[in-house]
Amino acid sequence: MLQGMKKLFGGIDLTWPKVIIAAIIAGAITAVFAIVPAFHYTSFITITATLEVWIFFGIVIIMNSKSNLDSALKCFVFFLISQPLVYLIQVPFSYMGWQLFQFYKYWFYWTVLCLPMGYVGYYMKKNKWWGYLILLPMIGITALSYYQYFSMMQFYFPKYILIVLFCAFGMIFYPVLIFDDKRIQLTGAAIGSVLVIALSAICFMRPPVYSAEILGTTENRKITENCKVFFADPKYGDVSIVYEPNIDEYMVRADFKKAGDTVLTLEMEDGTVRVYDVHIERDTYSVTKRD
Repeated sequence: MLQGMKKLFGGIDLTWPKVIIAAIIAGAITAVFAIVPAFHYTSFITITATLEVWIFFGIVIIMNSKSNLDSALKCFVFFLISQPLVYLIQVPFSYMGWQLFQFYKYWFYWTVLCLPMGYVGYYMKKNKWWGYLILLPMIGITALSYYQYFSMMQFYFPKYILIVLFCAFGMIFYPVLIFDDKRIQLTGAAIGSVLVIALSAICFMRPPVYSAEILGTTENRKITENCKVFFADPKYGDVSIVYEPNIDEYMVRADFKKAGDTVLTLEMEDGTVRVYDVHIERDTYSVTKRD
């Protein structure tokens, strides 16, 4: 499989029409991922927010270019077409309309940086040990994405598993696919493997938790320290009664550990039971009382 993929990193006749067509396709697909709700909170939405997939595109362009200048210009044009197109396609579907382009500033900076990065990146084709030093910042950015999305995968499992595998593959195998020198391949793959293992271990030791006070006084019935509260399925996290001195009241605090839907049961001090449907995301939630 690696031998077949190696052709992708230097065996393509990358003409200008191909670069332009690829940029249009990449921009259109990215916009679709941003527009369609089914892709949200999945591996596919990550291309709209972080760089790891775009780094892959950039490396493919660099490795199939014919000179430093050719590499710089093709990387620049690819981003110059694809990134504005992402926002242009979204405009009719977004409540923000043309204001969406305020988010393009971030990607415009990276587009400009494509000129020096594409120019310098071409030296990776020289198959020298210092070529790996050129690649290393790209591996570093991919490693940051790996750490971010591994944590997201823990919260949303099995969602985000594809992007986690993609990042791990890139960190380990980019040196193998880009270089022919066995020493560079082995050293690069070893460094990538250590990064994957270390970042995975950190994520396992620090699993994501989203904490919030989700319930207070309702229907003129105050929560007291003697109330009892629990989730129907404890895998979604822990709930407890806590005192909030700022408002001088007791509230239900949740430490969410997994996204999804569960049921919260609150037993009042007089024995009255209230049941709530809880929907959990990584950075938001909703609590709805059952009739």
